[in-house]
Order: sequence, then C-alpha cells, then structure tokens
Amino acid sequence: MRIIKSLGCAAIALATACWAVPAAAQYPEKPVRMIVPFAPGGSVDVFARLVSDKLSQRFGKQFYVENIAGASGNIGTGQAAKALPDGHTLLLAFSSFVINPSLFASVPYDAEKSFEPVMLAVSATHVVTVTPSVPATTISELIALIRANPGKYSYAHGGVGTPGHLLGELFRLKANLDIVPVTFNGAGPAITNVIGGHTPVGITALSPAAAQIAGGQLRAIATTGATRAKTLESVPTMVESGHPDIVGDLWVGVLLPTGTPKDIAALLNRELGAILAQSDTQERLTAVGFEAVASTSDAFAAQIKRELASWRAVIQDAKIKAP
Repeated sequence: MRIIKSLGCAAIALATACWAVPAAAQYPEKPVRMIVPFAPGGSVDVFARLVSDKLSQRFGKQFYVENIAGASGNIGTGQAAKALPDGHTLLLAFSSFVINPSLFASVPYDAEKSFEPVMLAVSATHVVTVTPSVPATTISELIALIRANPGKYSYAHGGVGTPGHLLGELFRLKANLDIVPVTFNGAGPAITNVIGGHTPVGITALSPAAAQIAGGQLRAIATTGATRAKTLESVPTMVESGHPDIVGDLWVGVLLPTGTPKDIAALLNRELGAILAQSDTQERLTAVGFEAVASTSDAFAAQIKRELASWRAVIQDAKIKAP
C-alpha cells in the first residue's frame, strides 16, 4: 500500500511539473517597483519615467518609479539587491554602478553577483570642450598647448568619481599631461565655468553642453564614445583623434535581483527592446541626450565586467577617493 501511495504521489508531482506555467506567463502579478537610486529630475529618472509609462501600457499592470537617493547611488542599489527576486523590483542603474565598487571602501552590493542583467538600455557620450579663447581646435593641439604650459591648464568636471572626472583623469594619465581637475557639483556649473573662461577645458556629458556648443559659447573638440554622436557628427571621437584607450559613455541599464526567474528577465528584455525601437521613444531620448542601445543581457553582463576592471585601474592610478 505504501508503494502504491508513493507512486501515486510521484505521478501527481510529475503531472504538476508538466503543467506548471512558466513564471513569465503570469508576470507581473502586482505593481512593479523601478528603483532609481538618485533624486528625481536626473537623467536616470527621466529615462525611468519614460519607460515606466510604456511598460505599464504593454503589461496592463503599473510600473512605478521609486527614487531612493544617497551615497552616489549606493543606498538605492543596495536596497534593490536585497529585494525579493520575483521580478517585481527592477534597478535602473547608472554608470556609477560599475565605478562605485572601486571608489568607495565598501558598497552594499556586488556588481557581478547581486543582480541579473536585463539590458544596457541607453547611453550618452561625453564631450571635451574648451572656452573659445583657447587656441586649440583638435585634441592634438590641446595636448601640445597643455604640454607647453605645464600646470597652467585645468579641466572642469561634474563631481568626484563621475564618468567625466574619470575620463579626464584617463586623458591626463594616457597623454602624460600636467593638467589640474576642478570639481563642480554637477555638469551645469562645470559648463558655466568653462564658458566664463575660469576653467579653460571641460569634460562633461554632451547633453547639458549641447546648446552652448551650438551657440558658440563652447568649442567641442572631441567626444568619448566608440562612434560619433548623432547630434554632433562633425566632431571626431577620441579614438579618431589618436587616443583609442580614452573611450567611455554614461549609460542606464536595467537589472533584477539575482535569483529572479530567467524567463522574466528575457521577457523584460524583449519588451524594453520593443519600446526602445519605437520612433517616439527615440525622439524623446534624443531630446535628453540619450541614444538607444537595447543590448542583450549577456552583452550587458560582459560590459559590467569590463568596466569594473577599466574604471578600477583609472581610480587606482589616479588615486581618486570618494568625497
């Protein structure tokens, strides 16, 4: 009798397994929280609110943004890492996600182990600008000018450990330049200072500098992306200017807590890809300085691994510490 009962239980379990519905088929079962680890109004927040509306429409359930700011994104990222891995909490990560582990003594997450990468969604290039009174129109001319005047030139960036700061230090180290970094609280004040000529060189995200470049208040001499920026196609990249090691974009990626079912990650990748392919989405992204990437999850994982190593080297070589 025990044998028959055991066989019966096994048959029931097998039938249940065979008829089990994949997790993605019921997803989402409730509103989905999208953690932005920064204050409202920033570039990550703008992107999150754009896609949250569209995801809500596509899934028929609310996707809502929750801003958890503090410690350069570490607090919100740490909370996302501890969330239940059921697909109902997403992290909208910024480039600082791969910078902070080397910048801070400790962070409340492991960039490779705490999350399941879904997609590197969008990116935005940085631009090297000078005040128009600086007699340099190319990177080669700027390097020659700085070398002829050691210690007399400085560059403005939007904050310690930001991509602009790290790119500036990478430029300084690779080109062996005696140039001084000047820290500002955001790209806007840094750009204003370059326009005024107080700090002759700026390395910031392109978007906040675009209007001043178009108006002639700043001269753009190179961008830092792997390819030319669509909104600044006449300006060469650092690679084209003879500096193949000086490449770096800021980006926004989507991640899930480790342990989230793979089919949910795959479903979100497909839906986000469809949203990013829409013409109205691309128009709105261009308006805020982003370009759609819509990578695979594997490509995003590889980029995380690569950038963790590359930014760690810059931070160590330049002896950068979190403020």
